Amino acid sequence: MLKKLPDAEFEIMKVIWDNDPPITTSLIMERLGKEKEWKAQTIITLMLRLVDRGFLRTEKKGKERTYFPLINKEEYLKFETGDFMDRFHSNSITSLVAALYQGDKLNADDLDELEKWLKEMKD
Repeated sequence: MLKKLPDAEFEIMKVIWDNDPPITTSLIMERLGKEKEWKAQTIITLMLRLVDRGFLRTEKKGKERTYFPLINKEEYLKFETGDFMDRFHSNSITSLVAALYQGDKLNADDLDELEKWLKEMKD
């Protein structure tokens, strides 16, 4: 069963999902290390946690460890969205859209697109 990822592990998974496996710690370091000011050991620790959580599998070839995703991005986002909808909106799409509209996150084009989507879903 999927569990919510801490922010740091989610950042690593986003890089993994955006690249073709196998993934190395060097790739993660290149993409996130400088930006986040993470040391190599921090990245290794986070990636091993992702292995323990069932998000990655790892293989060791010589001195280098490679990683492969076991959970795809769409599967995880579906889980996170469902959890968000349940926790914050009691599974009400109306509540979600109202919150977005009140927060000035939706404009007229967004509402037109949403209306079109709703009509397509009904047909």
